[in-house]
Amino acid sequence: MNYDKLRACKLFLLDMDGTLYLGDEVFPGAHGFIARLAETGRKYIYLTNNSSRAGEDYIARLRRLGFPCEAENVFTSGMATGMYLNTRYRGKKTYVVGTPAFENELERYGVPLTRDDDAEVVCAGFDTTLTYEKLDRAVHFLRRGAAFVAANPDWVCPMPAGEVMPDCGSICALLTAASGSRPFYIGKPNRSMVDIISEMTGVPNERICCVGDRLYTDIAVASNSGAVSVLVMSGETTPDMLALSETRPDYVLADVAELSELLAPDFVGKGRQMRQFPDLEANIFPA
Repeated sequence: MNYDKLRACKLFLLDMDGTLYLGDEVFPGAHGFIARLAETGRKYIYLTNNSSRAGEDYIARLRRLGFPCEAENVFTSGMATGMYLNTRYRGKKTYVVGTPAFENELERYGVPLTRDDDAEVVCAGFDTTLTYEKLDRAVHFLRRGAAFVAANPDWVCPMPAGEVMPDCGSICALLTAASGSRPFYIGKPNRSMVDIISEMTGVPNERICCVGDRLYTDIAVASNSGAVSVLVMSGETTPDMLALSETRPDYVLADVAELSELLAPDFVGKGRQMRQFPDLEANIFPA
């Protein structure tokens, strides 16, 4: 396999859960991968669809887990949602189905929030503080014609020991079933997150690499935006899921440790590509 397109990338957009760590367990080689990016002069941004936390929460969490992180290294679906609402629905009163951190993130971008009976927009995120009252109010507003915006389409958030938590996509499915209204999703796979970052950094989309463990978000956003994609098999995606998927990553690797090897200045040859999945390459990428 030719890795020239991958090695030419100047900016790496990194998913976190299932890619760099799971829960509080950092994957082997993840710290070394970030060090590799820095030592080879490549930029990186931790890019997450998880809208339950604000940007500063991720800075603190990443540092606690041993990853270098400054404000410019984090971009969340909550931040992108705040930008979108302040542009598309500027001044519109918004009812939020989300955590206090998500609400604070939106307010920082100038989004006027309401709990009264005057909401013009319903905005949903990954709400770990979800109550029936929130769902009831959101359905009420949606049935009265409020716009429906959601931070991310993820069905579940992966947890240790093979467990998952219902994520924003699952919450929105309930709201859609009850109201008949479908949300406009802001986060991955919407290309807007990559486009915004490209504009902020000056790195063209084709020199940006999206790294993650989910086909329908991490890999799809790269496909939708013209970026390079790397699927790591350390999180949600299984070989069977990959074999059945219409979304095709540019590269499939075991983990970010393997990706680090491919980006080494002295890298030559095939490396560990597909080492843990010897039968996968022929099945998924036939000649």
